[in-house]
Amino acid sequence: MDRVLVVTGGSRGIGAEVARLGAEQGYKVCVNYARNKAAAQDVVKTIRDNGGEAMMAHADVAEEADAKAMFRLVDQELGPVTALVNNAGIIDQTGRVADMTAERINRILAVNVTGSFLCAREATLRMSKEHGGPGGAIVNVSSAAARLGSPGEFVDYAASKGAMDTFTIGLAKELAAEGIRVNAVRPGLIDTEIHAAAGDAERVERFRTAVPMQRVGSAAEVAEAVLWLLSDSASYVTGSFIDVAGGR
Repeated sequence: MDRVLVVTGGSRGIGAEVARLGAEQGYKVCVNYARNKAAAQDVVKTIRDNGGEAMMAHADVAEEADAKAMFRLVDQELGPVTALVNNAGIIDQTGRVADMTAERINRILAVNVTGSFLCAREATLRMSKEHGGPGGAIVNVSSAAARLGSPGEFVDYAASKGAMDTFTIGLAKELAAEGIRVNAVRPGLIDTEIHAAAGDAERVERFRTAVPMQRVGSAAEVAEAVLWLLSDSASYVTGSFIDVAGGR
């Protein structure tokens, strides 16, 4: 049967690299985006130009109706999902907890945590052998921030990724007997636009020396770990984490 991959937040950074590499490895790919339609179109075009099959789907994964509609659209255009990468995530300006508003905290938790739950639910309903599915794999994109806490910068974001780690462990145990593997990657200092989104475009250079390998990682390096976890080469791996963080 066809292998169908949904990548949330697939229009940029790590998500875009996962989508491109997934297509190279034979997946039909759904590139999800929330705002940047042009970027999603570029990813889909690149995949198609290289002989792959891809579509894009607009959805705010924190909205239940959006998540459900996206998976229905994938059913119609590509077929039932067999792999999900929960990559969609947001961050806010760097700052201390004392200055954070409830609106900011709730929005970060909604997208980063609730969105991942909703997409995992929809994927499970299609992949689980208990629901007549063939099995499959889910990879959650967490962060080294879950271990480090990100004090003085974005504790709320770090906390959302800590929740993703616990979610990964629990869901992996819940679905192991139903043919679905659930794992996570924890990127460290990666050269993507997330740092500029936090108002600190120079952050990667400032923290480079804190990384034992003394360099910044790439989105492509994270994507390689994600695709390995999705692959049959990781067939006996579930509830596990790969830190792609240069030793930090």
